[in-house]
Amino acid sequence: MSNTNRSGRGKNRRNSAASQGQGNASASRQPSQSSRPSPRQQGKEVRPQGASLSAVRPKGRARESAPIEGLPVSKNEETVIDIIGMNHDGEGVGRANGYTLFVQGALPGETVRVRVLKTKKQYGYAKMLEIVKASPDRVSAPCPIYDQCGGCQIQHMSYAGQLAWKRQLVVDNLQRIGKLNVMVEDAETLASNKQDDKEGAEQRVQDDASVGDANQTTGQATSEVQMIGSNRIRLRLEGVMNEEDTEQGIRVLPTMGMDEPWRYRNKAQVPIGAAEGGLVGGFYAKGSHRIIDMESCLIQHEHNDEVVAKVKEIGSHFGISAYNEETGRGLLRHVVVKKAFRTGEMMLVLVTNGRDIPYKDEWIGSIREAIPHVASICQNVNKKQTNVIFGDETRVLWGRDVIYDFIGDVQFAISPRSFYQVNPVQTEVLYGKTVEYAGLTGKETVIDAYCGIGTISLFLAQHADQVYGVEIVPEAIEDARSNALLNEMRNVKFEVGASEDVIPRWKEQGIEADVIVVDPPRKGCDPRLLDTILEMKPERVVYVSCNPSTLARDLRVLEDGGYRTVEVTPVDMFPHTVHVEVVIGMQRKDT
Repeated sequence: MSNTNRSGRGKNRRNSAASQGQGNASASRQPSQSSRPSPRQQGKEVRPQGASLSAVRPKGRARESAPIEGLPVSKNEETVIDIIGMNHDGEGVGRANGYTLFVQGALPGETVRVRVLKTKKQYGYAKMLEIVKASPDRVSAPCPIYDQCGGCQIQHMSYAGQLAWKRQLVVDNLQRIGKLNVMVEDAETLASNKQDDKEGAEQRVQDDASVGDANQTTGQATSEVQMIGSNRIRLRLEGVMNEEDTEQGIRVLPTMGMDEPWRYRNKAQVPIGAAEGGLVGGFYAKGSHRIIDMESCLIQHEHNDEVVAKVKEIGSHFGISAYNEETGRGLLRHVVVKKAFRTGEMMLVLVTNGRDIPYKDEWIGSIREAIPHVASICQNVNKKQTNVIFGDETRVLWGRDVIYDFIGDVQFAISPRSFYQVNPVQTEVLYGKTVEYAGLTGKETVIDAYCGIGTISLFLAQHADQVYGVEIVPEAIEDARSNALLNEMRNVKFEVGASEDVIPRWKEQGIEADVIVVDPPRKGCDPRLLDTILEMKPERVVYVSCNPSTLARDLRVLEDGGYRTVEVTPVDMFPHTVHVEVVIGMQRKDT
């Protein structure tokens, strides 16, 4: 599937792109402080066989540009600067006599000595030589190959610092790009208020629970906490709350983080290469296709690490060749592993450059013996010279063609190529917030405009009268319909097509949406879809975004078209990376 496709919850597109080489956070990175790797797990850097230096050199570095006159700094100059912020790539932002320098590894609040590497007219890049004054948020990155690997960008920042920075990133984009009025309220105050609401609800339930077992009481407390959130947002959406609150601006809540922000990824997509002694696999080094071999990834589930290691070991034993990007020869391209957190089931996908696998039966038998919890072994054939991971043909080598997992109470069948959120713990948080901002009472008609395999649609269907999902990729809609049948949900309908074409047709058929939910790819909503939303005039719009800049751009259009942004919640789906998901609740102004 091309990474230009619009597919799978809007995330197949971004998931595909990320897994090819840009950052590769989707490949296999998940840390656990309780299982930090030993020094022997240091990564080995491996250039694909036959690759020349020019083949792996980052673009844009081939030719030196002429020096720019009149700048306050020059190339190779050393200077001391204060870091005043951090950009969306995780680089520290400092100024030398008013000239902006981006410094990899520097954190806001630090004073650092740097060497200027490259200058442009308005900004330049510098290398950090020494930390003169460290940030209180600076920590030692636990991953031993953190400096080499491109999967994580901010492991050197405390997790509390990461959450605060991600919230500020959202605020900055809303203000700078969306020109939106954000409420001046610090994250600590918001967090304190939120905790007070939760503790108050729990205490009231405990006071009222003169009889009943502990489990029932706990359930009531949880239910009331959820009810408080649902009622609060519905009041805000309906404009019933204090008008002064609205005039003060949009409330951006603290980033919703994880209690344990390591080992959270349920999917590994690992490129395979060759080195002396056999197969290697891990991640691409920053800005290149040089493979960093690894045995453990601290943001990846431990079982995925084990499967990848065994596949490399067994493949090397049987003399399986690695695919060579330069020549187009060699067999094994990628190892893809999927782990169902709730059920424990695992799927292994061998992506190969051709159908024939030497010693196939022996290889599969050895994998089954070494990894008994694998429920499915599949092969995907990709013979194209491309950086897209999957080809068009997939077949089952052993076991089932799917594994099963749950998000909340909704069950999903996961196939080799179907999209499924890589952080199931935070996905439940994200979808719960989406349902909350939809303000559902059980009577509403909801449209999910980028429904993918139906993940959000099915969550919404539990609380709405009718849900309609639309997605341009036929395979995703097939998965969505299957998942609806799996959960015996009959109040949800899926259709193939572009949302900007299908939704107006639904309107002509008399379908009126009370709520429209959008979860687009990184490029944001299609302009025609935004026009369609404004023409359809739902009472509420819920926008789920993986890109704060395109989010802010689209919110500006919706605000100008008659909607107001009520509340914003960042959700940390990818700890230790620069990525942040955002959920936004919007209300039509004339309701």
